[in-house]
Amino acid sequence: MPFYRNIKTGEEWGRRTIERLLELRKQLEAEVPERRLKETLLLASWNIREFDSHKYGRRMDEAIYYMAEIVDRFDLVAVQEVHKDLEGVKRLMEVLGGGWKYIFTDVTLGERGNMERLAFLYDSDKVRFGGLAGELVLPDVEVGGEKKPVTQLARTPFVCGFTAGWTKFMLATVHILWGKDKADPPERVEEIKQVAQRFREMTLDEDAWARNLMLLGDFNIFRPENATFKEIEKAGFTVPDEIRNRPTNAMKTRHYDQIAFMTRPDSLETTGKAGAFDFYQTVYRTSDEEAYGLDIGEAYEKDEKGKPRTDAGKRTYYSNWRTHQMSDHLPLWVELKIDYSDEYLERLRGPPP
Repeated sequence: MPFYRNIKTGEEWGRRTIERLLELRKQLEAEVPERRLKETLLLASWNIREFDSHKYGRRMDEAIYYMAEIVDRFDLVAVQEVHKDLEGVKRLMEVLGGGWKYIFTDVTLGERGNMERLAFLYDSDKVRFGGLAGELVLPDVEVGGEKKPVTQLARTPFVCGFTAGWTKFMLATVHILWGKDKADPPERVEEIKQVAQRFREMTLDEDAWARNLMLLGDFNIFRPENATFKEIEKAGFTVPDEIRNRPTNAMKTRHYDQIAFMTRPDSLETTGKAGAFDFYQTVYRTSDEEAYGLDIGEAYEKDEKGKPRTDAGKRTYYSNWRTHQMSDHLPLWVELKIDYSDEYLERLRGPPP
């Protein structure tokens, strides 16, 4: 359970935070299964917008408390868009408490890397880091009998090995190139193709750390019928129906985030429960705009040129500001079966005499 010792109940933001936390906990209870120690694993992927770049100011403590409550509902969370200074993650981990651990990448250099890191957050009472950690670098290609270097990925994918219950698996998290605001720009399609194919090859390697691999993160996929999505399936990954049909942007119009599986039978299966958790139903709601006016400050009242904002301008500013408090993506989650002790014993027993 997250630690909320520093909420100042004597201040307006503190009282509001307590009220919203109680509502958020009720929503999580209603929509996300309860965590269980042995039987299941709750896995999530969350692009937390520019976490925490200060583009719209430093995230409020209030937002960190809400994030901690959401993360703590799961066992293992892949996070994209972690800012290079790690400030946001460190603040989040302080609230989550000592049982939670994290692993993160170095910053991908270059303009396309956007000074981002990728990270895994996990409850060490349930999930164990298996020792495997690496970043994907594309191999050279052969052209005319010669090896030629290829254009590397904009943001280097991150793969780690974990164990939970009876399962041993690799998680590979990505933040695929955005490029143009189109459904299938060639550069994005090619990145997804290269990533999916390389990770497929990883599972087929005789020295693979594990045979089960889940590929998850922000693919910037518009819809499941797009070429971007199909490249995941062409590589042999499966996206269960309960995941593929969940829009994950704040407006619920795009299927940016995905969780794809390449696993052995009877070793890591979904329970049929999955979702995209819309926290805006209870926190930083559209109807809360006026309440946050003072917290946003002068930037809310005046535009970049110092002129007073119209009501419409304020609403636009608030809609952007709140996504830099929480995110413009919703966490995508799935429940997995990890206890296969009955199946193991059945195999040991063999057929009846």
